[in-house]
Amino acid sequence: MVGPGAGSRYARVERERRFLLGRAPEPGAVTCARLITDRYVDGTRLRLRHVERIDTGECAHKLTQKIPAPPGTTGPEQGLITNLYLSVDEYALLLDTLPGRELTKTRLSVPPLGVDVFDGRLLGLVLAEAEFDSAEAAETFVPPTSCLAEVTDDPRFTGGSLARADRGQLRGWLADYGLVLA
Repeated sequence: MVGPGAGSRYARVERERRFLLGRAPEPGAVTCARLITDRYVDGTRLRLRHVERIDTGECAHKLTQKIPAPPGTTGPEQGLITNLYLSVDEYALLLDTLPGRELTKTRLSVPPLGVDVFDGRLLGLVLAEAEFDSAEAAETFVPPTSCLAEVTDDPRFTGGSLARADRGQLRGWLADYGLVLA
């Protein structure tokens, strides 16, 4: 990949495929559940994330930078990603300082997928993603039948875009895939 940070020893290539689901998975299929609040920092490629395991209450905080793949790139290679883990105090300081749009969801681990069930203005959206270590693994992945449509190359279904979306926009985006938002 060519671009800022391509030779960085800190950033890694992010390979993922994203899919729309009609509903959340059955509880028995879920191996772990986490509540996630993301703040997409205005005017940047940064995301501030709070993650809390539902079963244990254990929390983690991260500051993430995502450098998108060059324009015109399609497929599972999304770009470069760098994560910096934060203490509770560091997270609180940045949360108080950095303006941005928030997105909340519950992430359900249903191997090989992470399934995001959104709330608030995006209630009813269920988005699954699978991450890969190689381009070959991403290309040969066969999604489960519960995946109704692939949206990997649709920028409307990225976190930054969803953080800015309203319910009407989401309704229209889903209609483009033949799905109805209740």
